Amino acid sequence: MARVKGAMMTRKRRNKTLKLAKGYFGAKSKHFKMAKQAVMKSGQYAYIGRKQKKRDFRRLWITRISAACKMNGINYSSFMNGVNKAGINLNRKMLSEIAISDPAGFTAIVEKAKAAL
Repeated sequence: MARVKGAMMTRKRRNKTLKLAKGYFGAKSKHFKMAKQAVMKSGQYAYIGRKQKKRDFRRLWITRISAACKMNGINYSSFMNGVNKAGINLNRKMLSEIAISDPAGFTAIVEKAKAAL
């Protein structure tokens, strides 16, 4: 039986990495060794970024809710405590959307939260 060399699979594997590195600056998009390092590092950044995105959006929602609460004469922590005690099951994303798009509705939620305290 003839010996099978790995040239085809090696070429496929290298081309796959080079395809992922397309658009990178300089030799990182042309040379396999540098492309491999760049793709691995970019994969790490992408993984970390997916976690940071969740944190960043939560911070944004909290900032928006806090600003809307201050306009209604209550601080953020008291408001969230009141919301929980009032049994209003809205997450921070929805509360921030209500604060932006429907200030009157947010004021009603604030009044319920104040009453529950």
